[in-house]
Amino acid sequence: MIDPYAIIKYPLSTEKTVRLMESENKLTFVVNSKSKKQEIKQAIQELFKVKVVKVTTINTSKGVKKAYIKLSSENKAIDVATQLGLI
Repeated sequence: MIDPYAIIKYPLSTEKTVRLMESENKLTFVVNSKSKKQEIKQAIQELFKVKVVKVTTINTSKGVKKAYIKLSSENKAIDVATQLGLI
């Protein structure tokens, strides 16, 4: 298992990501550009003790890889964001 801290760089907290937390139960993180969706899923589940339903990734034009993490209904994205100090 790869170190989760090597995969997950930092969470994003913008107006859009807060809206996604509230409406779609999603968290957004900047991740290592070489990491795969399955590695990201395992890292999030290990770090935050939540169940991940889906991982969607985007490579930006600035060379940054963002991961949108859809959490299961029993885990609230707002609770994890509060735990991280984003809200």
